[in-house]
Amino acid sequence: MPTPPRRRATTAEAATMASAVRLRIIRLTRLEPLTNARIAARLGRDPATTLHHVRRLVRHGFLEALPARRGTRGAKEIPYRATALSWSLEGAGLESGMPEAVLEAYLDEVTEVGIGALEQSRLVVRLAPAEAAALRAELHAVLDAYATRPDPPDGEAVAVYLSVYPGETNQTSGALAWEHEPHDD
Repeated sequence: MPTPPRRRATTAEAATMASAVRLRIIRLTRLEPLTNARIAARLGRDPATTLHHVRRLVRHGFLEALPARRGTRGAKEIPYRATALSWSLEGAGLESGMPEAVLEAYLDEVTEVGIGALEQSRLVVRLAPAEAAALRAELHAVLDAYATRPDPPDGEAVAVYLSVYPGETNQTSGALAWEHEPHDD
């Protein structure tokens, strides 16, 4: 699915994304269209509650409804698929509650897959302001490059959570600190 060009998030779009539940729905439906019942089951939530979130996501362009189909019991069901809108918006992180929602969604997903499934790295380094800006730009460029690639049908689902934050300063040394938790394959 092609990623729309980057643009500033509207107030309504930013507010829509300021929910861990809605962020998880976007992620769940990114690689596989799901019905509201399946979304509710995957999240362990009431279908009426998830339907409220799904409708809001559809209304603001984060999900699209696919053609209705008949379910196993003959009932009409509508699968929903995430659009690439959430990745193309800038400024949504400034919305009140958005940073907390992103972290909460990440923690919920990590809890679901188990901490042992994570590949973790930490880096603390002292950089000049221009170097720090360059690091952030390079990290985002890598993520953008992968976000805009087409999904191969036999591809592996990979999720990335990136957090750049102020590191502790060491007054006696400008040394680079690197911690890496190896992942057993």
